[in-house]
Parts: sequence; structure tokens; C-alpha cells
Amino acid sequence: MLQGAGRTRQKSSSGLKEGTSRFPWSRWLLWLAICAVAAAVSFLYFDVAIALRVYGLLRLAKTLATGFGSAVLLSIEAAVVLVLVLLRITRGRLTPFREATLLACLTSICAYAINDSALKLFFGVPNPAAVVHGARHTFHFLHGSRQSSFPSGHMALSGSFAGVFMRLYRRSVPLFSG
Repeated sequence: MLQGAGRTRQKSSSGLKEGTSRFPWSRWLLWLAICAVAAAVSFLYFDVAIALRVYGLLRLAKTLATGFGSAVLLSIEAAVVLVLVLLRITRGRLTPFREATLLACLTSICAYAINDSALKLFFGVPNPAAVVHGARHTFHFLHGSRQSSFPSGHMALSGSFAGVFMRLYRRSVPLFSG
């Protein structure tokens, strides 16, 4: 696979010069700023209003929350990882789709662990039930618990999975971009 990797050279001088970066840093920083402002506005003006409006409806959907709880999703991902590792051991290789799935599941599990054991403790935002019952919806830095609501464990699972999968399996970009 890598036998001819060093043989090709760029013959034209119109290519990238040594030391220049191909990554569009200015565009990335612009989108980072836009997302940060959108998250701040959402946190300040929409979160509590939405939580108060749908709180009664969410109490009726407790079975949905337990059915798709983080432990259930992590168990499903761990089972997928185990099956794919066994396939890799027995067959000697994986298809690109299966390889992307394996790495996305492993990344998702790691992201959830970091989120649950470090980020929630750092940010300390109370969960929606506590906010509806009178807790201040604000950051309590270094005073959080595993029951804190920010960053969301489900978003850590799904965001890391989708990010890795889109990076490794380009055909999935339209599906996961939505």
C-alpha cells in the first residue's frame, strides 16, 4: 500500500510552498466565534424558557429517557466494538465502513468518559429539573457533579461519533451534517 508513496513529486512551482498550511484557519476561527456566540445566546435566553415550557411533557416520557440512557448507548457501542474487533482478528482486515464505525465508537466512548468525569465537574451547570425547581441556570465552575447538564453526555456521544465517522467515511457527511 505504501510502496510508491515517496516516488511522486510535484513538478510545478504553483503548488504549496514549504511552511504554508492547507488548513483554513481564518474560516475555522470565524465559525468557532459564530458557534460560541450562538451557544451563549441560547444559554442565556432560550434554555430556561424551553425547559419551563416542555417540563410537563418530559415527565411523561421517562421511559424514553431510560431506554436511551447513556449506559444503554455505551453498552451498544461497546458491543459493536467487540464484534468489529473480533472480525478484525479473525479476517485480518475491516472494510472502510467498519473501520470508521469501530474508531467512531471508541472515540465516542472516550469522549463520554472525559465529559462525565471532567467537563461536567468543571462547568457545573445544574440539570433542567433542578433549574425548573429554582436552581440558578448559570455556570458553577469547579462545583459540578455527574448529574450536571452541560456538556450533555448524549451530545458528547453523538458529536464525537459523527465527527470521526464523517472524517473517515466521507460518504456519510450529508447524513451526519443534518
